[in-house]
Amino acid sequence: MVERSKTVRIGYRGYIGSRPYMGERTAQHVQNLVIRDYCQRNQYTYLLSATEYAMENCYIMLEEVLREVDAIEGIAMYSLFMLPTRQARRESVYERALGAGVTIHGALENLAITSAEDVQRVEDILKVNLMMKARPPMDALMEDFG
Repeated sequence: MVERSKTVRIGYRGYIGSRPYMGERTAQHVQNLVIRDYCQRNQYTYLLSATEYAMENCYIMLEEVLREVDAIEGIAMYSLFMLPTRQARRESVYERALGAGVTIHGALENLAITSAEDVQRVEDILKVNLMMKARPPMDALMEDFG
């Protein structure tokens, strides 16, 4: 009987972007520094980052990283706000990564997605952020009390 060799997973693939996230633009070298620091603090092996294209709602490089799930331990994103904006697409990312035993990390937020409970926590954070963006500016709200 021939034993199949197990694939050895090495490291955490970085994932950075070249467009604004959360309304903020961060230089790519700074994004890489944040990820590298996160990996060092958690004693993870950092693999060079895949850089997402600048087009809005483009996730080509994230898809490439997800194709690596058999070879990596996790995905170290600069921010969890880099996840797809459409919920169905985010759910696909969660399922593919977690289903393969790969964790997703938001270096900026210092949060990891390792379970369904973590997915729910991150979804809550993302939804609150969307609600905050949809609210009227604080100045307009204060006029009602002035």
